[in-house]
Amino acid sequence: MGNTKSSALSKELLEELKSNTKYSEAELCTWYQSFLKECPGGKISKEQFEGIYASFFPNADPSAYARHVFRSFDTNADGTLDFKEYIVALHLTSGGKTLQKLEWAFALYDVDGNGTISKNEIQEIVRSIFNMIPEEDQKNLPEDEDNPEKRAEKIWSYFGKKDNDKISEGEFIQGVMDNKEILRLIQYDEPQKIKDKLKEKKH
Repeated sequence: MGNTKSSALSKELLEELKSNTKYSEAELCTWYQSFLKECPGGKISKEQFEGIYASFFPNADPSAYARHVFRSFDTNADGTLDFKEYIVALHLTSGGKTLQKLEWAFALYDVDGNGTISKNEIQEIVRSIFNMIPEEDQKNLPEDEDNPEKRAEKIWSYFGKKDNDKISEGEFIQGVMDNKEILRLIQYDEPQKIKDKLKEKKH
């Protein structure tokens, strides 16, 4: 019975996650059990995380995007996600408050973690998003955003920046809040399939 402690969520963590996410105590406890089943060590590696994304996108290549998402949630930069980081990731990618989501989006686009976003960083993330869009669907995109370069250019122009300028977190959040078009362009719209899969994982 030595492992009873590790198979139960600590009260402190439970309270913290309940107040910072939309999940109930019952949901969190159920998810913790399934998390431990998948990751007995209590941590998800980058490879495991990429594997989860790969199962959501059988017809595309989500590996680059998954790596960036992983980086943005690995808050202590130890190369793994613990249960808290994992739940925060799920919460923010499937319905966090707008401001929290935008802070996360900024962290996602701030590839080198220096507190500002460059045009190259926007291109890098947009390219990884395009890898997840099946080629058939790419053909249906508007002409001025039907490849990563055009889409990144469109985002950059909305912020009114010169090529070698930088965007701060405040500017990024304000810009997205003021312009729904930017929000649409910077995110990957999760297909219903992913939302259904996440629901399955709850049970």
